[in-house]
Amino acid sequence: MDERGKRPDADRASWRQTLALALLALVVAGALSFTPQWQRLELLSFDLTSTLLPKGPPAPSSIVVAIDEPSFAEFGQWPWRRDIHARLIEQLRAAGAKGIVLDLVFAEPSAYPDADAALARVMGPDVVLAADLMKINDPNVSGTRDILPLPALTNGGARYGFAKLAQPDPDEIIRRMPQQPDSLAAVARQLLPDDTARPPTKDAFIQYFGPRQTYETVSYYRAMDWQNFLATNPFKGKLVIVGFGQDAQADLSIGTADAFATSFTSRGGGAMFGAEIHATIVDNLRYSLWIVPLPIWVTALLALAVALATGHALRNFGLVRSSFWTIAGLAAILILSFALLRLGRLWLPPVLPVTALVLMSVGRTGLGYLEERARRQRVVTMFGHYLAPEMVERLQNNPALLKLGGEVKELTILFCDVRGFTTISERMQADPQRLTHLVNRILTPLSNCVLAENGAIDKYIGDCIMAFWNAPLDEPEHALKGAHAALAMIKAIATLNRELAAENLPSIAIGVGLNTGRCVVGNMGSDQRFDYSALGDSVNLASRLESASKELGVSIVIGPETARQVADRLPLVPLETIHVKGKQEPITVHTIAPELANRPEALQELRDIESRLSAVDEPLWDQGSQALIKRAVEIAPSLAKYYAQLQERRRLRLAGF
Repeated sequence: MDERGKRPDADRASWRQTLALALLALVVAGALSFTPQWQRLELLSFDLTSTLLPKGPPAPSSIVVAIDEPSFAEFGQWPWRRDIHARLIEQLRAAGAKGIVLDLVFAEPSAYPDADAALARVMGPDVVLAADLMKINDPNVSGTRDILPLPALTNGGARYGFAKLAQPDPDEIIRRMPQQPDSLAAVARQLLPDDTARPPTKDAFIQYFGPRQTYETVSYYRAMDWQNFLATNPFKGKLVIVGFGQDAQADLSIGTADAFATSFTSRGGGAMFGAEIHATIVDNLRYSLWIVPLPIWVTALLALAVALATGHALRNFGLVRSSFWTIAGLAAILILSFALLRLGRLWLPPVLPVTALVLMSVGRTGLGYLEERARRQRVVTMFGHYLAPEMVERLQNNPALLKLGGEVKELTILFCDVRGFTTISERMQADPQRLTHLVNRILTPLSNCVLAENGAIDKYIGDCIMAFWNAPLDEPEHALKGAHAALAMIKAIATLNRELAAENLPSIAIGVGLNTGRCVVGNMGSDQRFDYSALGDSVNLASRLESASKELGVSIVIGPETARQVADRLPLVPLETIHVKGKQEPITVHTIAPELANRPEALQELRDIESRLSAVDEPLWDQGSQALIKRAVEIAPSLAKYYAQLQERRRLRLAGF
């Protein structure tokens, strides 16, 4: 099949596979997102991201006055007389506070009416009191009841806001902005000069600016006499939030009053008191610093895009590059999530896209492993009958060595045919099983000779074998390998003939043609059925040389290029210059005289004799020529038949035949 025609189809199939894997990863991740573990992981990822390099407000709006242990030592156990709070309000006003927020609920008269009256007298529009909500514990009635400050306090102009924070998440951490417009922080923000702030969006997250005591905190008893206890006035122009803060090491596990877990608690920052959380919410409202969670469909689209990109990128990656891509993808998602939160105050939970990426990486790696196994199995199936096992193993371990699309390459091609096999077949046609057994006995040792020299068996054509070297794997000494295989075939047939003689079976003779040249090699055939094969003029010439071996009277005929490449390695003897069908110019062919191996002087003498004989125009049966032929046969007995047929051909030509 045309490689260019296959590539678009392969690309489309790859994209379809990638899309299917991406959708599967998204479905699996989506199913996991409904588990409590997943939700805790998303909340934890928000905590870790939002508390990394938190950017504080341009100018903190509030200062906290803490009702703490030193203040209890000064004023006694709680509750205190309310005229103490009245004196604090007067001191803070004198200090120039912009507003005073009492995160304390005064819903019932105290045991000291005069103290209550003193507190009522200092009320004004710069004071915000805390209100609360109480759940009704009546089986017949559901809902909540407002617990509001005493009317005497609000009649003086004081405002009130509900101090109850937003419902904590399942892990008991306060992360959400309060949605009611009359929350304590929302009412307190109205005391500050900023009309540009807008209400928070639904499910908005609080941006915490640090762990507890990030906001400046002053002990209650010090604030009561700040002129003597403080070197400077910290209250001027500030919103002062008064609330509990009696334990600097607040521990949620023992139920410390008015202490809550925040995003910094996940990082080991401990609990934060309600007054400081209200201060944080005030600045979130004033400067619009809350964090907006992106819609789930945006996160899902990003997860799908990440899965598609990962699947496409990892198509041809090895394990190391795939691991690098996965790590880089994880880092990119986390950086994107952090950048959106820090620069755009948008929360993109990274858990879904990260999970999609990991699932896609695992899926693509697993699929790649299965595809690799399938490719290796195809290599075994395709080449297991044609190549030596060690060559098949090399292709299995590195399929990139294999080019199946077709290429032009220099090959050494071998054709080997059994002489007179038609006659043998006719004699044994009454016993086809015996004939088949004989064919297998002949072709098996011949095939082993090819495989032993790392050759590729192209095909069997009846009793003929076609093989080649230098494909599919590179073989620098392909010509020498082919020549060695041809010599091994001659020895193998000699061994087989001794076995056949012992069984009273006819002996076998073979002819081998060997040629080297450029060929087209690759998958040949139809879309449904094809073979890895070679074709070209060099292949045709190898076949012609095999046919010429019978006429020349030698077992092996080697083409010019093969002879050139192995001349200094093997005992080659030049034969006649012959005309081959399909070639306009005659070519000089060679054979191998194995008995002259390691006998350079004898080989040179034989080559000189052959040169002198080829220069003689007279009949070869004259006295001088006969002497040369006799000497040549003495040197190389394997060429006796060649010289006998040479004389006969000369005689026939001179006779006009």
